Amino acid sequence: MRCIAHSLSIFLALGVATGLTRSASADDIQAKAKPSGSSSVKDHGRRGQRARNAGLWVEAHAAYKAAFEAADPATSTERERAELAGELGLCEVALRRYRDAAEHLSRSLEQRETLPDALRRRFEAGQREAAKHIATLVLGVDPPDAEVLIDGERIGEIARTYTRFFEPGKHMVRARAPGREDALHSFLAVAGAEHEITMQLPRTAASSARETAPGSPKEAPQALSSSPAVRSRPHSPSASWPGPLRITGIGLTVATGSLGAVFMVRAMTADGDLDERNAKLDAAGVSQGVCREATRPSACSDLKGLRQERDLFAGLGTAMVVTSGVVGAATLASFFTDFSFLQAEPTRARLALVPTVTPTQAGLVAYGAW
Repeated sequence: MRCIAHSLSIFLALGVATGLTRSASADDIQAKAKPSGSSSVKDHGRRGQRARNAGLWVEAHAAYKAAFEAADPATSTERERAELAGELGLCEVALRRYRDAAEHLSRSLEQRETLPDALRRRFEAGQREAAKHIATLVLGVDPPDAEVLIDGERIGEIARTYTRFFEPGKHMVRARAPGREDALHSFLAVAGAEHEITMQLPRTAASSARETAPGSPKEAPQALSSSPAVRSRPHSPSASWPGPLRITGIGLTVATGSLGAVFMVRAMTADGDLDERNAKLDAAGVSQGVCREATRPSACSDLKGLRQERDLFAGLGTAMVVTSGVVGAATLASFFTDFSFLQAEPTRARLALVPTVTPTQAGLVAYGAW
């Protein structure tokens, strides 16, 4: 019995050792049979290259897609991932999946510095071909941490500017953020066109009230500094010259100047008539001293009337011209003393006066808006 028990213990020990050996051998075989991540990416890449060279674009697309999804930063370099994305995009161009092609080719060309020149040119040509059939959207969002949804699908990444590609047609963009009003924008995507949209999310009334309400000492300075638009600005000297007074001054300048010119022209006409009458009297042998005698001819009365008319219109014309100059100078001075152009925002009304002098006349040219 003692021998039998000893024999059984020996057999049990041999069985356990054999089982452990077999289990270890099986694990080693499985570990050797299971390819690593980098080798699987290379296998898929070689399979995609063979299918691409044979013109089997569906098989090539499946192989490059598997390689691209298997590649990760831990087992591949940026150049390898850029090459796989570019080759996948070229397959999608051949299969007329232009939107996906534009996405993958754009991602590949983000690392264009790492790509060989020949490969980079191939990818750029494929991107140009894909861009003919899809629309490009360059979207800017403020604040940059807002959640963006395009056609109801959320964009996972967070950025200030997004570049996305769309099939032609109508699309809807929505942005939302806590404490902000939602922003919506619809656009019609046109093949081959690039659309630019900027979306700003204004603060809601409740959040604005909380910011402006008196709170803790830390919040009060922040609320004041975040609203520079409400700060009072020093009044410019032009405040004493409101717009209506300037317009009135310009109108008076033009009116008095025009009347002065008319009166001066009338005085010159009367002076010409007076010279003509005197010439006729001289030709008739009548001297100017005859008009001083008690019995003077009727022509002397006409000369006196013309002389009075000339002097009257000349005086009125001179007075009007002087008045026009004074009013115009005062109005012009109000613009020269306007320092509102030094402010952050320009004034709504702006008028410029330019002196104009010709051989026959002088005046001011006013242009602008008021």
